[in-house]
Amino acid sequence: MKNKLTTLIKLNLILVYLVIAAGAIVRMTGSGMGCPDWPKCFGYLIPPTERSQLDWKPNHEYHKNEVIIVDETLRVAVKDFISGTAFNSNHWEPYTKHDYAAFNPTHTWIEFINRLLGALAGLGTLLLFVATLFQWKNNPLNLFITSLILFGMGFQAWLGKTVVDSNLLPLKITLHMAMALVIVAFLVFIFNKNQPKHTIRYPKSLSWLAGIALVLTLIQIAMGTQVRQFVDVQMHQWEAIPGKWLANAPLKFYVHRSFSILVLGIHLYIANILQKTKTWGLTFKVILGLILGNILTGIAMYYIDFPWGSQPLHLVLSALLFGAQFYFLLLCYPRK
Repeated sequence: MKNKLTTLIKLNLILVYLVIAAGAIVRMTGSGMGCPDWPKCFGYLIPPTERSQLDWKPNHEYHKNEVIIVDETLRVAVKDFISGTAFNSNHWEPYTKHDYAAFNPTHTWIEFINRLLGALAGLGTLLLFVATLFQWKNNPLNLFITSLILFGMGFQAWLGKTVVDSNLLPLKITLHMAMALVIVAFLVFIFNKNQPKHTIRYPKSLSWLAGIALVLTLIQIAMGTQVRQFVDVQMHQWEAIPGKWLANAPLKFYVHRSFSILVLGIHLYIANILQKTKTWGLTFKVILGLILGNILTGIAMYYIDFPWGSQPLHLVLSALLFGAQFYFLLLCYPRK
């Protein structure tokens, strides 16, 4: 039973990271408003593929909450009806949560796939919760943690709705990302809890060093989200000229760039301790690889003018680094 639970936890981690990757691609491609409503997409379970599908049509059967575009505004059907030969505004009400009314099939389907992955991740956490529910008498802590994860996924879905309703307000995008990391932390915690006792005994000094390293990474991620907000504005202004995206960058960009040296430095110091005590493990090797990947993608964005895929890769590597560091921190505290 424990092996099945561990497999389910791994599956949930994979799904959550796929959602993070999909969200990063959505942001890179500017597809966040590809579906301007939530949870459906232009009022459909399966989104349209052509702009003509969103035009008003005579003698057509419409269903409640379906969306059309009229005079560059979104209109929502107030009930089920069949249209006549002329447009009747009484059957429609304006969409008031924002004034975005464009249709781009590429953006729509990128955002739709992101939502599908989010739904799969939500289903995965529900299955995980049910699995621990059947064994709650033997392991109530597992049920408590999976309850928090399930609640977190529900809250994350609500945050996704507010992101769309706000027309991609940067602060809400950042909160959306932060909540994803919280869910990752809960999944990593329950994964570690259900593993056999670890054979490697790390030096006691590593526990606080690993904690400091994790805090530094969180600060780095927080600064990175602020830099990303600046880049998003620059992308809209200089869409076809990536070399301009970091023109007149604010001070926080240079702090963020230099801060990576501090993050790397403390991890090299930890690596030196591990080398001396011969307690190297796969987890910390992965951490060093993720830090190197983050630095290289950061260099690529700055010096090679944001090559395609460098932004979402940088974000996903940061999220993976957080998960690996949190797991390493847990390893530093031997379980009883």
